[in-house]
Amino acid sequence: MKPGFGPKYLEDLAVGDRNQTASIEVTESDSIAFAERYDPQPMHTDPEAAARGPFNGLIASGWHTVAMVMRLMVDSHPLGSAPLLGLGVDELRWPNPVRPGDTIQAETEVVLITPSKSKPDYGVVRLRVTARNQRGEPVLVMTPNLWVARRTATEKPVPTQK
Repeated sequence: MKPGFGPKYLEDLAVGDRNQTASIEVTESDSIAFAERYDPQPMHTDPEAAARGPFNGLIASGWHTVAMVMRLMVDSHPLGSAPLLGLGVDELRWPNPVRPGDTIQAETEVVLITPSKSKPDYGVVRLRVTARNQRGEPVLVMTPNLWVARRTATEKPVPTQK
């Protein structure tokens, strides 16, 4: 991160704001290693069994896809230097499988901003996150809610980086 790159606050965000991440290539070895540890099912861990299964080949665990997209989001700094503090995910879908060799990229869009009534120094930002493969097919759609600090009276706006 660039020196002096400050956090974004609730007041710096607007419904419709979008952020595009970098991309990540999905490797067979990473997919198998993740699945062997966290989702040990044949369609994720055994190329021969997966070839005979309903997906006609090895696919990444959906949870691996979520983890990769989270990494892409963190690295893209949608809130500047502020952390991504998740309160939960209201919806999570995997409309198409992710396969070794795919390249995944995500876009976030701010869909709702709600100042907190019980904690006036914070608010909740609802995002729509859509990750697509190299063919533009959606492979993950989720709606997380983030806990975002509000700007105090003494803090000045930080110029946004695009």
